Amino acid sequence: MNLIFKAELMDEAAVRRAVVRISHEITEKNKGTENVVLVGIRRRGMPIAAMIAGNIARFEGAELPVGELDIKFYRDDVLPEHRDPTVTPSRLPFDVNGKRVVLVDDVMYTGRTARAAIEAVFAQGRPSCIQLAVLIDRGHRELPIRADYVGKNVPTSKTEVVSVHVPEYDGELCVKLLQRIEQ
Repeated sequence: MNLIFKAELMDEAAVRRAVVRISHEITEKNKGTENVVLVGIRRRGMPIAAMIAGNIARFEGAELPVGELDIKFYRDDVLPEHRDPTVTPSRLPFDVNGKRVVLVDDVMYTGRTARAAIEAVFAQGRPSCIQLAVLIDRGHRELPIRADYVGKNVPTSKTEVVSVHVPEYDGELCVKLLQRIEQ
């Protein structure tokens, strides 16, 4: 299977604006930053969580704790060839008990990643609530899960792929739409 470029959905400025909006929405919905922690879902959720934390530090003068979650062990849609996933330790440098945990991911699709992340958080303790922030919601949900904060809703077909690029892994900040081409 090959992927071909179809369109740029968001350039760097659009991504930054969306993340700024999400940052404001998080502080508004939580009536400030007390007991709020950010947890980036590995891999591209982590840089987005760091961007949100940086924005909130600038706007509110508050440093939010940021953690990183590896959800591979909690997935329910593992392919047979990936039955023994290599799981790297999650880094949650804080206790989640009683916290308002905001999970951060790049793209929401079926909802299975969010479900696995929720399970992974509960394996660490009992937060007062869990919220979900995503840069892109592309639809096609298989589970009754929705994001609390969405940078952009992008209706897609199942043959399309939404690819979020972050400088840490891709050298650029943007969102691209790719088309799957079966060979």
